[in-house]
Amino acid sequence: MLTYQNAGVNVAAGEETVDRIKPLVRSTFTPGVMTDIGLFGACFDARFPGYDHPILVSSTDGVGTKLKLAFMTNSHHTVGHCLVNHCVNDILACGAKPLYFLDYFATGVLNPDVAEKVITGLVNGCLENSCSLIGGETAEMPSMYQEGEYDIAGTIVGVVDKKNILNGSRVQIGDVLIGLPSSGLHTNGYSLARAALFPKYSHDMYSDELGMTLGEALLAIHRSYLTQCLPLIENHTAHALSHITGGGIIGNTKRVLREGMGLNIDWNAWTPPPIFSMIQQAGDVPVDSMREAFNLGIGMIIVCDKNDADTVLHTLHHENPIVMGEIIAQ
Repeated sequence: MLTYQNAGVNVAAGEETVDRIKPLVRSTFTPGVMTDIGLFGACFDARFPGYDHPILVSSTDGVGTKLKLAFMTNSHHTVGHCLVNHCVNDILACGAKPLYFLDYFATGVLNPDVAEKVITGLVNGCLENSCSLIGGETAEMPSMYQEGEYDIAGTIVGVVDKKNILNGSRVQIGDVLIGLPSSGLHTNGYSLARAALFPKYSHDMYSDELGMTLGEALLAIHRSYLTQCLPLIENHTAHALSHITGGGIIGNTKRVLREGMGLNIDWNAWTPPPIFSMIQQAGDVPVDSMREAFNLGIGMIIVCDKNDADTVLHTLHHENPIVMGEIIAQ
Protein backbone atom coordinates (compact mmCIF):
# COMPACT_ATOMS: atom_id res chain seq x y z
CA MET A 1 0.00 0.00 0.00
CA LEU A 2 1.41 3.37 -1.05
CA THR A 3 0.88 6.33 1.28
CA TYR A 4 2.10 9.91 1.23
CA GLN A 5 4.64 9.00 3.93
CA ASN A 6 5.83 5.98 1.92
CA ALA A 7 6.38 8.37 -0.98
CA GLY A 8 8.69 10.44 1.22
CA VAL A 9 6.51 13.21 2.67
CA ASN A 10 6.12 13.19 6.46
CA VAL A 11 3.02 15.25 7.26
CA ALA A 12 3.55 14.73 10.99
CA ALA A 13 7.05 16.24 10.77
CA GLY A 14 5.56 19.25 9.01
CA GLU A 15 2.94 19.70 11.71
CA GLU A 16 5.58 19.36 14.41
CA THR A 17 7.70 22.01 12.74
CA VAL A 18 4.77 24.42 12.54
CA ASP A 19 3.95 23.84 16.21
CA ARG A 20 7.55 24.56 17.17
CA ILE A 21 7.84 27.78 15.20
CA LYS A 22 4.45 29.36 15.97
CA PRO A 23 5.54 31.14 19.17
CA LEU A 24 8.81 32.17 17.53
CA VAL A 25 7.07 33.70 14.53
CA ARG A 26 4.43 35.45 16.64
CA SER A 27 7.22 37.17 18.60
CA THR A 28 8.00 39.21 15.45
CA PHE A 29 4.47 40.51 14.90
CA THR A 30 4.10 44.28 14.82
CA PRO A 31 0.77 46.14 15.15
CA GLY A 32 0.31 46.07 11.37
CA VAL A 33 -0.05 42.26 11.25
CA MET A 34 -3.73 41.39 10.77
CA THR A 35 -3.63 37.57 10.61
CA ASP A 36 -2.11 34.70 12.57
CA ILE A 37 0.07 32.07 10.92
CA GLY A 38 -1.63 29.08 9.35
CA LEU A 39 -4.08 30.81 7.01
CA PHE A 40 -3.86 30.75 3.20
CA GLY A 41 -2.40 34.24 3.09
CA ALA A 42 -1.06 36.94 5.37
CA CYS A 43 -2.61 40.37 5.83
CA PHE A 44 -0.87 43.61 6.80
CA ASP A 45 -2.51 46.96 7.54
CA ALA A 46 -1.63 49.29 4.65
CA ARG A 47 -2.30 52.56 6.47
CA PHE A 48 0.88 54.61 6.89
CA PRO A 49 -0.06 57.75 8.84
CA GLY A 50 3.57 58.82 9.24
CA TYR A 51 4.14 59.05 5.48
CA ASP A 52 3.05 61.79 3.08
CA HIS A 53 3.24 59.54 0.02
CA PRO A 54 4.07 55.95 1.02
CA ILE A 55 5.79 53.79 -1.62
CA LEU A 56 6.11 50.04 -1.13
CA VAL A 57 9.49 48.49 -1.92
CA SER A 58 10.01 44.72 -2.25
CA SER A 59 12.85 42.31 -2.89
CA THR A 60 13.44 38.56 -3.05
CA ASP A 61 16.73 36.77 -2.41
CA GLY A 62 18.50 33.71 -1.02
CA VAL A 63 21.86 33.05 0.64
CA GLY A 64 23.42 31.01 -2.17
CA THR A 65 26.06 28.41 -1.45
CA LYS A 66 26.66 29.75 2.04
CA LEU A 67 24.20 26.96 2.81
CA LYS A 68 26.93 24.45 1.94
CA LEU A 69 28.83 25.73 4.99
CA ALA A 70 25.76 25.18 7.16
CA PHE A 71 25.52 21.59 5.90
CA MET A 72 29.26 21.01 6.29
CA THR A 73 29.37 22.29 9.88
CA ASN A 74 25.86 21.17 10.90
CA SER A 75 25.32 24.76 12.05
CA HIS A 76 21.96 26.12 10.93
CA HIS A 77 21.19 29.05 13.23
CA THR A 78 22.83 31.89 11.25
CA VAL A 79 21.74 31.44 7.63
CA GLY A 80 18.14 32.56 8.25
CA HIS A 81 19.38 35.69 10.00
CA CYS A 82 21.70 36.33 7.04
CA LEU A 83 18.77 36.06 4.65
CA VAL A 84 16.66 38.63 6.46
CA ASN A 85 19.52 41.11 6.84
CA HIS A 86 20.48 40.74 3.17
CA CYS A 87 16.93 41.55 2.10
CA VAL A 88 16.68 44.44 4.58
CA ASN A 89 19.85 45.99 3.14
CA ASP A 90 18.57 45.62 -0.42
CA ILE A 91 15.43 47.66 0.20
CA LEU A 92 17.33 50.01 2.49
CA ALA A 93 19.44 50.89 -0.55
CA CYS A 94 16.17 52.18 -2.06
CA GLY A 95 15.45 54.19 1.09
CA ALA A 96 12.90 51.79 2.56
CA LYS A 97 12.25 50.59 6.09
CA PRO A 98 11.13 46.93 6.34
CA LEU A 99 7.54 46.04 7.18
CA TYR A 100 7.27 42.28 6.78
CA PHE A 101 9.08 39.21 5.53
CA LEU A 102 7.98 35.88 4.01
CA ASP A 103 10.25 32.84 3.85
CA TYR A 104 10.49 29.68 1.77
CA PHE A 105 12.19 26.61 3.26
CA ALA A 106 12.48 23.52 1.06
CA THR A 107 14.12 20.19 1.78
CA GLY A 108 14.07 16.56 0.71
CA VAL A 109 13.35 15.07 4.14
CA LEU A 110 12.07 17.49 6.76
CA ASN A 111 14.05 17.49 9.99
CA PRO A 112 12.10 19.58 12.56
CA ASP A 113 15.27 20.28 14.58
CA VAL A 114 17.07 21.76 11.58
CA ALA A 115 14.00 23.65 10.36
CA GLU A 116 13.48 25.16 13.81
CA LYS A 117 17.10 26.40 13.90
CA VAL A 118 16.83 27.96 10.45
CA ILE A 119 13.55 29.66 11.28
CA THR A 120 14.93 30.83 14.63
CA GLY A 121 17.56 32.65 12.58
CA LEU A 122 14.82 34.23 10.46
CA VAL A 123 13.02 35.31 13.63
CA ASN A 124 16.19 36.82 15.09
CA GLY A 125 16.75 38.77 11.88
CA CYS A 126 13.20 40.08 11.90
CA LEU A 127 13.45 41.08 15.55
CA GLU A 128 16.73 42.90 14.90
CA ASN A 129 15.09 44.92 12.12
CA SER A 130 11.61 45.42 13.71
CA CYS A 131 10.16 43.43 10.83
CA SER A 132 7.29 40.92 11.04
CA LEU A 133 7.77 37.35 9.82
CA ILE A 134 4.25 37.33 8.49
CA GLY A 135 4.15 34.02 6.62
CA GLY A 136 6.04 31.46 4.59
CA GLU A 137 6.17 27.98 3.14
CA THR A 138 7.84 24.80 4.34
CA ALA A 139 8.12 22.31 1.49
CA GLU A 140 9.18 18.67 1.76
CA MET A 141 10.14 17.38 -1.69
CA PRO A 142 11.68 13.90 -1.78
CA SER A 143 14.48 13.38 -4.33
CA MET A 144 14.84 17.12 -5.02
CA TYR A 145 17.65 17.66 -2.49
CA GLN A 146 20.55 15.57 -1.24
CA GLU A 147 20.21 14.08 2.23
CA GLY A 148 20.63 16.73 4.93
CA GLU A 149 20.36 19.65 2.52
CA TYR A 150 17.76 22.38 2.08
CA ASP A 151 17.27 25.73 0.41
CA ILE A 152 15.89 28.98 1.76
CA ALA A 153 14.65 32.14 0.10
CA GLY A 154 12.79 35.18 1.31
CA THR A 155 10.69 38.11 0.18
CA ILE A 156 10.66 41.40 2.03
CA VAL A 157 8.28 44.35 1.76
CA GLY A 158 9.12 47.78 3.10
CA VAL A 159 7.93 51.36 2.83
CA VAL A 160 9.53 54.69 1.99
CA ASP A 161 8.13 58.18 1.68
CA LYS A 162 8.34 59.18 -1.98
CA LYS A 163 10.49 62.20 -1.12
CA ASN A 164 13.09 59.87 0.46
CA ILE A 165 13.47 57.31 -2.35
CA LEU A 166 17.07 56.54 -3.26
CA ASN A 167 17.42 55.81 -6.98
CA GLY A 168 20.69 57.49 -7.94
CA SER A 169 19.10 60.77 -9.00
CA ARG A 170 20.79 62.72 -6.19
CA VAL A 171 24.31 61.46 -6.87
CA GLN A 172 26.70 64.17 -8.08
CA ILE A 173 30.25 64.25 -9.37
CA GLY A 174 32.48 64.97 -6.37
CA ASP A 175 30.34 63.00 -3.91
CA VAL A 176 32.30 60.97 -1.37
CA LEU A 177 32.08 57.21 -0.80
CA ILE A 178 32.00 56.18 2.85
CA GLY A 179 32.19 52.46 3.54
CA LEU A 180 30.78 50.58 6.53
CA PRO A 181 32.62 47.39 7.54
CA SER A 182 31.19 43.97 6.79
CA SER A 183 31.23 41.01 9.16
CA GLY A 184 32.94 38.83 6.55
CA LEU A 185 31.73 37.41 3.26
CA HIS A 186 28.08 38.16 4.08
CA THR A 187 26.18 36.05 1.51
CA ASN A 188 28.28 36.24 -1.65
CA GLY A 189 31.36 34.59 -3.09
CA TYR A 190 31.01 31.25 -1.33
CA SER A 191 31.51 29.11 -4.42
CA LEU A 192 34.92 30.71 -4.97
CA ALA A 193 35.73 30.68 -1.25
CA ARG A 194 34.99 26.97 -0.88
CA ALA A 195 36.95 26.10 -4.04
CA ALA A 196 39.94 28.04 -2.71
CA LEU A 197 39.87 27.00 0.96
CA PHE A 198 38.74 23.44 1.33
CA PRO A 199 41.33 21.57 -0.67
CA LYS A 200 43.79 23.07 1.84
CA TYR A 201 41.91 23.61 5.12
CA SER A 202 39.11 22.01 7.14
CA HIS A 203 36.09 23.93 8.38
CA ASP A 204 36.84 23.10 12.01
CA MET A 205 40.42 24.40 11.86
CA TYR A 206 40.97 27.11 14.47
CA SER A 207 42.81 30.18 13.21
CA ASP A 208 44.57 32.60 15.56
CA GLU A 209 44.36 35.25 12.84
CA LEU A 210 40.58 34.82 12.55
CA GLY A 211 40.08 34.33 16.28
CA MET A 212 37.69 31.46 15.56
CA THR A 213 37.34 28.39 13.39
CA LEU A 214 37.24 28.80 9.64
CA GLY A 215 33.65 27.54 9.57
CA GLU A 216 32.57 30.11 12.17
CA ALA A 217 34.20 32.92 10.19
CA LEU A 218 32.47 31.85 7.00
CA LEU A 219 29.09 31.59 8.73
CA ALA A 220 29.30 35.02 10.37
CA ILE A 221 25.93 36.77 10.11
CA HIS A 222 25.44 39.19 7.25
CA ARG A 223 25.20 42.63 8.88
CA SER A 224 22.13 44.82 8.72
CA TYR A 225 22.82 48.54 8.21
CA LEU A 226 19.28 49.72 8.91
CA THR A 227 19.87 51.63 12.15
CA GLN A 228 23.04 53.24 10.83
CA CYS A 229 21.68 54.40 7.47
CA LEU A 230 17.98 55.16 8.02
CA PRO A 231 18.62 58.54 9.73
CA LEU A 232 20.90 59.54 6.82
CA ILE A 233 18.08 58.71 4.41
CA GLU A 234 15.45 60.62 6.33
CA ASN A 235 17.55 63.80 6.61
CA HIS A 236 18.63 63.48 2.94
CA THR A 237 22.33 63.29 3.81
CA ALA A 238 22.69 59.99 1.91
CA HIS A 239 22.52 60.64 -1.82
CA ALA A 240 22.64 56.88 -2.44
CA LEU A 241 23.45 53.58 -0.77
CA SER A 242 25.27 50.65 -2.33
CA HIS A 243 24.75 47.23 -0.74
CA ILE A 244 27.90 45.26 -1.60
CA THR A 245 26.76 41.83 -2.72
CA GLY A 246 27.61 39.75 -5.80
CA GLY A 247 29.64 41.88 -8.20
CA GLY A 248 31.68 43.49 -5.45
CA ILE A 249 32.27 47.15 -4.69
CA ILE A 250 32.48 48.36 -8.27
CA GLY A 251 29.70 46.19 -9.71
CA ASN A 252 27.18 47.27 -7.10
CA THR A 253 28.10 50.93 -6.72
CA LYS A 254 27.92 51.47 -10.48
CA ARG A 255 24.17 50.81 -10.14
CA VAL A 256 23.62 54.23 -8.57
CA LEU A 257 25.62 56.19 -11.16
CA ARG A 258 24.22 58.09 -14.10
CA GLU A 259 25.72 58.52 -17.54
CA GLY A 260 29.02 60.38 -17.45
CA MET A 261 29.86 59.27 -13.90
CA GLY A 262 32.54 56.88 -12.72
CA LEU A 263 34.16 55.59 -9.54
CA ASN A 264 37.53 56.40 -8.05
CA ILE A 265 38.11 53.72 -5.40
CA ASP A 266 41.08 54.03 -3.03
CA TRP A 267 41.80 50.35 -2.50
CA ASN A 268 44.49 51.24 0.05
CA ALA A 269 42.06 53.09 2.34
CA TRP A 270 41.35 49.97 4.37
CA THR A 271 42.75 46.53 5.09
CA PRO A 272 40.34 43.68 4.25
CA PRO A 273 39.67 41.26 7.14
CA PRO A 274 42.01 38.24 7.25
CA ILE A 275 39.41 35.82 5.86
CA PHE A 276 39.84 37.45 2.46
CA SER A 277 43.64 37.19 2.40
CA MET A 278 43.29 33.56 3.47
CA ILE A 279 41.01 32.87 0.50
CA GLN A 280 43.25 34.73 -1.93
CA GLN A 281 46.41 32.97 -0.81
CA ALA A 282 44.87 29.50 -0.56
CA GLY A 283 43.46 29.63 -4.08
CA ASP A 284 46.01 31.95 -5.68
CA VAL A 285 43.01 34.10 -6.65
CA PRO A 286 43.79 37.16 -8.84
CA VAL A 287 43.06 40.57 -7.33
CA ASP A 288 40.45 41.36 -10.00
CA SER A 289 38.57 38.15 -9.18
CA MET A 290 38.65 38.96 -5.46
CA ARG A 291 37.21 42.41 -6.13
CA GLU A 292 34.50 40.98 -8.37
CA ALA A 293 33.38 38.17 -6.04
CA PHE A 294 33.72 39.63 -2.53
CA ASN A 295 32.87 42.71 -0.51
CA LEU A 296 36.48 42.74 0.84
CA GLY A 297 35.32 44.03 4.20
CA ILE A 298 32.91 46.76 3.03
CA GLY A 299 29.25 45.82 3.40
CA MET A 300 27.50 49.10 2.60
CA ILE A 301 28.66 52.30 0.91
CA ILE A 302 27.11 55.67 1.68
CA VAL A 303 27.33 58.22 -1.13
CA CYS A 304 27.14 61.77 0.22
CA ASP A 305 28.14 65.35 -0.52
CA LYS A 306 31.79 65.95 0.35
CA ASN A 307 30.65 68.81 2.63
CA ASP A 308 28.59 66.32 4.67
CA ALA A 309 31.33 63.70 4.94
CA ASP A 310 32.69 64.87 8.30
CA THR A 311 29.18 64.85 9.78
CA VAL A 312 28.56 61.31 8.52
CA LEU A 313 31.92 60.13 9.84
CA HIS A 314 31.24 61.69 13.24
CA THR A 315 27.71 60.23 13.39
CA LEU A 316 28.99 56.75 12.53
CA HIS A 317 32.35 56.91 14.33
CA HIS A 318 31.58 53.80 16.39
CA GLU A 319 31.15 51.86 13.13
CA ASN A 320 34.70 52.63 11.95
CA PRO A 321 33.53 54.21 8.67
CA ILE A 322 36.06 54.47 5.86
CA VAL A 323 36.41 57.26 3.29
CA MET A 324 37.17 55.02 0.32
CA GLY A 325 36.69 57.04 -2.82
CA GLU A 326 34.60 59.51 -4.76
CA ILE A 327 32.34 59.94 -7.76
CA ILE A 328 34.25 61.27 -10.77
CA ALA A 329 33.42 62.44 -14.29
CA GLN A 330 33.85 59.78 -16.93
